[in-house]
Amino acid sequence: MTLFDPEPAPVPTVRKLSLVRLSAEMARSLAGIGKVAVEGEVHRPSARPGGRVWFTLKDRAAQITVTVPASRARRARTVAGERVQVTGTLEWVSGWGSLQLVAEEVVPVGEGAVAAMIAEARSRLAAEGLLDRPRRPMPLLPRAIGVVCGSDAAVRHDIESVVAVRFPGFPLVFREVTVSGPGAADAVARAIEDLDECDEVDAIILARGGGDAAQLLPFSDEDLCRAICRSSRPVVSAIGHERDRPLCDEVADLRCGTPSLAAAAVVPDLAALTARLDDATERAGRVLDRTLERSAARLARVDRDRAVVLGAGRAGDRLARAHSRMELASPERLLATKAAVLAGHRRHLDALSPQRVFERGYAVVRSERGVVRSASDVGARDRLEVQVAAGRFAVEVTDG
Repeated sequence: MTLFDPEPAPVPTVRKLSLVRLSAEMARSLAGIGKVAVEGEVHRPSARPGGRVWFTLKDRAAQITVTVPASRARRARTVAGERVQVTGTLEWVSGWGSLQLVAEEVVPVGEGAVAAMIAEARSRLAAEGLLDRPRRPMPLLPRAIGVVCGSDAAVRHDIESVVAVRFPGFPLVFREVTVSGPGAADAVARAIEDLDECDEVDAIILARGGGDAAQLLPFSDEDLCRAICRSSRPVVSAIGHERDRPLCDEVADLRCGTPSLAAAAVVPDLAALTARLDDATERAGRVLDRTLERSAARLARVDRDRAVVLGAGRAGDRLARAHSRMELASPERLLATKAAVLAGHRRHLDALSPQRVFERGYAVVRSERGVVRSASDVGARDRLEVQVAAGRFAVEVTDG
């Protein structure tokens, strides 16, 4: 071998692995790839028992099996032939010896598909009566405003700038969450529920800067719209720009074109409130002054001597009426009245007494058989007892 002869290529080392070990290393390698977002067309979608959804994601020269867990299947749009973006993680299924993409989010790609997805969600929300539900009014002077937004400094700065002008130092409670991509709708919904549990928060603003249809798609999520409707606090939707109209705009209690407009709509204007308070104080002072003037004028027209005489006369009349009522209600008067009633009852009972009948000359005749009511009840030689007013005596019938 000369100095310029090429070195022989190294012979590759062959690793001898068990199938289990090979599957484990493939799984570890796939885990290192992390989360991916892949576009393609949906082919052969099918739902399995338990709610899990399967389909094949195809492109011009490649395809992969996609599985959607049951917990996320209701949000996944899997229409055959439609182009979608699948966000998820790769997984090696050792039992089948196959690779699959476990989806966290399946969203349509293209304005037409996005519009169709939103239209379907809108029809379901309308069927539940959530689009035409009564809207909650904004509080005149809220204790604090809750704001759900991303970590974008511009949105927060816009809101804080408006508040600094309208009501310096007004309390704001921020919840910064992810506002686009997988999990954004869930994160925003949880933030609304969290702010709804804060006692001092009286209204909630959903704020996000502009974006394309795919970026704003989480704000058309059905579950997020339901979370807005469940909130006990009024919710203001300020998503994107004036031209952007996600579905949450249609269920919110108030829709504003930008986060700045939302802050201006909810946060009170301190200068205007102060002016209204000053005006109300001034009007109340004027009313009080006029009332005092009228009272003073009426008092000046009063003849004090005549008023004293009239007042004394009225007081005397009231005293006399009170004295009469007291006499009627005195124990002696009540006792005399009851005694008179009792005497009347006694006289009535005396009049009905049998003794009074005897005193008028009547008598009661009794035989051995009882009271004699007819002459035919007695016969000759019958012995009778006669009761009169002052005693009784016996007689014998001589002629029957």
